[in-house]
Amino acid sequence: MIHPLGECKGSKEITEHNQFPLDTYGGRLHVEWDSQAAVTPLGQLPFFIEFLKTTKLFDELVESCPLKFTSNNASNIRDILGSMMLSVLSGHTRYSHINALRGEGVNAKLLGMEKIVSEDVIRRSLLNMDEQEGVSWLENNLKKCYEPLLTIPWILDLDATVKQLYGKQEGAEIGYNPKKPGRPAHIYHSYFIANIRIALNVDVQDGKKISGCYSMPCLWQLLESISREDWPEFIRGDVSYGTEKIMSESESRDLKYLFKIKCSSKIKALIKHNMENNFEWEKASCGYEGVEDRIQLYGWSCSRRVIILRRKINNKNVGVLKKEGMSDQLKQLKFDFAQIDNDTVAYEYAVLVTNLENEICTLAQHYRDRGDSENNFDEFKNQWGWAGFTTHDLKRCKIIGKFIALVYDWWNIYTRLVDPSCHREAITSRPLLLHAVGKLTEHGRQKTLTITSTHSKIEKVTKILTTISSFFKSLQQTAEQLTPAFVLKRIIETAFRKFFKNRNKSPPVVLLAPV
Repeated sequence: MIHPLGECKGSKEITEHNQFPLDTYGGRLHVEWDSQAAVTPLGQLPFFIEFLKTTKLFDELVESCPLKFTSNNASNIRDILGSMMLSVLSGHTRYSHINALRGEGVNAKLLGMEKIVSEDVIRRSLLNMDEQEGVSWLENNLKKCYEPLLTIPWILDLDATVKQLYGKQEGAEIGYNPKKPGRPAHIYHSYFIANIRIALNVDVQDGKKISGCYSMPCLWQLLESISREDWPEFIRGDVSYGTEKIMSESESRDLKYLFKIKCSSKIKALIKHNMENNFEWEKASCGYEGVEDRIQLYGWSCSRRVIILRRKINNKNVGVLKKEGMSDQLKQLKFDFAQIDNDTVAYEYAVLVTNLENEICTLAQHYRDRGDSENNFDEFKNQWGWAGFTTHDLKRCKIIGKFIALVYDWWNIYTRLVDPSCHREAITSRPLLLHAVGKLTEHGRQKTLTITSTHSKIEKVTKILTTISSFFKSLQQTAEQLTPAFVLKRIIETAFRKFFKNRNKSPPVVLLAPV
């Protein structure tokens, strides 16, 4: 043709394998789509899958699941639980986020799954699950994670957090809500092993049940499931737990406790008495001073030991308190013997009640360490989905809350193998140990996963992950002689060797230096 036709001006349909040109600063770039490629954004997940396979944790979770289906078209239970686990590991906070995994074909097959199920399948499956059976199922699997750790001295942290709701869900009651007063919420009563941040259990209740007394039924049930010699050294909680009912029940069980109590009128009178007449205040570290006394408040069945802690507030901080209107702190300071002004030395106070026999400095440090439980809530709500996965009924919220705690414990044990020196939150451990581009290729009967990571520490992580994999293989070689429970115990002792080293046990072999 003398005058050949130019490019078509009409819109051309782009298929998956057609290339589409883009103009970039680096020159012309041709883009093509391929939804069938065997790639995954969680390229380092197979190492975690090997951990689950070695310990049989995921297999036992699937085998003991109370879900039962009669239809031939029903989804596989392994597919349902695997999809939930992958969603939680990916940091999702909504059931709808599971759709982002529908194209995940690499890790799903490595988990023994046939496919990633939809969000509706998971919601309907949890709805059909019996609540009591589902709760017992998850609590039994949680126990497998923390039971080997109870042989070392440990402290049980009690606390509750508020999950804000924005609909008409069951249990969405208006109660204590410091962030958004008047907003309905659910309350997550949680139980943690202090310092190592292992979740023992979580109980979801309606928004009005934030008081510590609502945590007690689950607490006593938890302790009854543990042998007496493995009980905690003491339980620890904030001002919500320093009540007569909780303390008297703890004393009847010969259980030690350390709680904070409210600054009532009698407590203020006790503080005033010690300020005016007691000059033997001991140093309690971190700028605090402490003194010991005994008191029997109205409604208490007996007198109890209390520790009064005080810390000076300089004049600048007093001015800030006045400007910001921190009424709770000012209430502790407004005694008739201490008028707050720029010429007066002011103190902030805290009063602890306990049946422990430790000295004041040790008890003060124990209660300051309780603040680490707030880090647990920050991680669970902002990084693990406790602030999401909301449904209209309370039953599914309880089940998914325990399921997230279970996956969290699995990941916590796994990351401790990589770095036994400290706890790594998901915001740093996921990019380091999970996120990487993985491409699966098959030749004959051999599968090869090529991992590409842009993390700056990938070289060191590669060495550690391969060493951990060798450790798993050494356990698998003796799998016929070792039960899954013993294998898991061996792995936990290796992961938490920092805490087991002072026990009368031979510490496992150290793998590598921490990342």
